[in-house]
Amino acid sequence: MAAIFDKLSAAELGRSFAGGKLDPVEATEFYLNEAKQTEAVFITVTEKRARLEAEAARRRWKAGFPLSSLDGVPIAWKDLFDVRQTVTTAGSAVFRNHPPATKDAALVVLAARAGMVCLGKTNLPELAYSGIGMNPHFGTPRNPHSLSVARIPGGSSSGSAVAVALGSVPVAVGTDTGGSIRVPCAFNGLVGFRSSIGRLLLDGLYPVCPSLDTAGPIARTVEDCVILDAVFRGVPQAPDQADFSLRGQRFVIEGAVLDDVRVEASIRQNLENLVDGLVRHGAVIDRRCVSAVQEALQLHERYGWIAAPEILAQHEALLATKNAEMLDLRVRERLERARSFSAVDLVHLWHARERLRAQIAAELDGATLVMPTVVHVAPAMEPLERDLDLFFKVNAATLRLTMAGSFLGMPGITLPTGFDQDGLPTSALLSAASGRDDFLLKTARAIEAALST
Repeated sequence: MAAIFDKLSAAELGRSFAGGKLDPVEATEFYLNEAKQTEAVFITVTEKRARLEAEAARRRWKAGFPLSSLDGVPIAWKDLFDVRQTVTTAGSAVFRNHPPATKDAALVVLAARAGMVCLGKTNLPELAYSGIGMNPHFGTPRNPHSLSVARIPGGSSSGSAVAVALGSVPVAVGTDTGGSIRVPCAFNGLVGFRSSIGRLLLDGLYPVCPSLDTAGPIARTVEDCVILDAVFRGVPQAPDQADFSLRGQRFVIEGAVLDDVRVEASIRQNLENLVDGLVRHGAVIDRRCVSAVQEALQLHERYGWIAAPEILAQHEALLATKNAEMLDLRVRERLERARSFSAVDLVHLWHARERLRAQIAAELDGATLVMPTVVHVAPAMEPLERDLDLFFKVNAATLRLTMAGSFLGMPGITLPTGFDQDGLPTSALLSAASGRDDFLLKTARAIEAALST
């Protein structure tokens, strides 16, 4: 059975159900078994619910009335989302024994309305506050692309990304404040979509930084992200955009970022290969420094991460209790460091953010921005576990580019670009001005279709 389901995309699985080649119940049993065999990837596996939903999907497909093209397809949720009758842990020992949720989060409801099967809830760094992905309470999912050396999964949607990379679920859902979908997808060779702020309903989601929090799919293909985005907005599935032509489409390559010595050679080369492919298909490439991106990076280095004070405010009451002693030292220290953030500096960042969000739209003028997602491949885990200063340094480097995109309010989608000499995935990040999600998804889908042939 493993060969039948081996790393199918959600869309492929749905098409197999429609053609009668595969069955939702058999598929769910396979993925449940895979999920239970993983280490530190799932916090909760919802076996009873999954089986009931799979049986209902089987009946609908047999009757010829599926709820959507993904009816019966299993899905996993980052454990920030409420799933009824399960505890929302946010990866924290503090919340481990909280009462179960009484109802599903808004996106979970929408997925259920499309007939998708809730497989369970995935691991994450405590309070979703790390781009590294380590968790001392529930364990750390190991990056599956490195067998000889334990490497980080990326965060904070670590479990969701590793679950998809392992083939333990066809598709999963993450959240993204400063890079928490885009980073783990980059490290695990996946496609991940950060939507524009406000595009998706976040009711029933444990908040990290409400003014910047977004959500989105983690998948093997852009096609899956396009379909799931429609599911999560409760709109009819858009026609397949695979025939959308790249000819004449404009792409801006952030030259200053790509030429930075901090970008590893394999990441730069694989991104250049992607650009060469775009050129072969008639795309127009503009390689230049984007002032709004550069200023966003400089502001972050000068003042700090704009979300830090808001994240501290979300958890300040917790820090004042004895339960604070239970927190991961790395998370607690990062929260405490935000106390040094001055109100004046924060106001400077607020004003700059509004100005630069308008500026990036003008600078791109409808084009798609292309950068590396992260400047390095997934680093080894052990040095980061024993050296707190190194952890903070690598965490900052890991999130540097994705935080700039968040600051500028940009939707972003990661595309795998290949591997380095050690077989570790590399990635490109495509971004657009705020609100241009549909265009970005259409463009990414066209790239996927053109460059996979």
